[in-house]
Amino acid sequence: MTNKIRTIHYGLGPIGSGIARLAVQRANLEIVGGIDIDEQKAGRDMGEVIGLDQPLGLTVSSDPAALFSWTKADVVLHSTGSYLPQVRPQLVEIIEAGLNIVSTCEELAYPQAQHPALAEELDKLARKHGVTVLGTGVNPGFAQDTIAIVATGVCQDVKHIAVTRTVEAGERRLPLQRKVGAGLTVAEFEEKAKKREIRHVGLEESLTMVAHALGWQLDKVEETIEPVVAEKPVKSQFIEVEAGQVSGVHQVARGFKDGQELIVLQLYMHIGPENPGDSVVIKGTPDIELTIKGIHGDLATAAMAVNAVLQVVSAPPGLATMKDLPPVCPWLGD
Repeated sequence: MTNKIRTIHYGLGPIGSGIARLAVQRANLEIVGGIDIDEQKAGRDMGEVIGLDQPLGLTVSSDPAALFSWTKADVVLHSTGSYLPQVRPQLVEIIEAGLNIVSTCEELAYPQAQHPALAEELDKLARKHGVTVLGTGVNPGFAQDTIAIVATGVCQDVKHIAVTRTVEAGERRLPLQRKVGAGLTVAEFEEKAKKREIRHVGLEESLTMVAHALGWQLDKVEETIEPVVAEKPVKSQFIEVEAGQVSGVHQVARGFKDGQELIVLQLYMHIGPENPGDSVVIKGTPDIELTIKGIHGDLATAAMAVNAVLQVVSAPPGLATMKDLPPVCPWLGD
């Protein structure tokens, strides 16, 4: 590519920094700005903040509006939160600045699932300003939705889809390990789960995306969460879990139509699983079964966000999802 795509990076936590580090390596991208409200990051060189061994010559800003007003950019890589109502003001500000968005907000991956009014609002606003908005990542965005959708392409009919993802949480960042309850007692886990303080965000979004891709209008979605209890001591770099304590979560989402289960998504995310990996089982004509190893959540999330940039800046204006875009892959040319 002769013209580089200019990126602003909004949110420089562990995921946002990983996205920015990957963007530095891509010949087709040029980082032109970084945003973070953390006073420990604002005002510092972005290269230092994201963990590079050299400066980028860009100062991290805590004022998005100011940065958008004087920085010429094409797309904002946004990574600040999981819940759409929480990040809506940020997204609106970006759209109104005339910038495309690739976000790791899990509920934005398919906001029609839980926030249809917000989805309509963002779609209309994006069309008005001529930009494209996408939520993506590894899950939702790939492991429990896009893979299944693509795999059904070789089926003449589909009767049932089951996707199971087992994640070694011990290899992930500390905030994620805390989010799945590692190190808690069962009673502590159950109390936090009732308050929705412990859960993986995105299963309902993935399930609804798969259903809508196949034209299935579900009449009921059920989601459950329970602790994975360690049978022996396990540990990560950050947390030690004793036998009998919680090592993570087992979360299940099921979609039904006319009383019949059509889709089930299972997620095991805990420290010390015996056989981490992903599987997709499709009952149809023919039956399909896929087993996948090696999808590292944090690395894959950064890759999905960066790899989606080219597709997003080329897409028609509006709210997009992974089922709407051509296949996402890395641009590795000069």
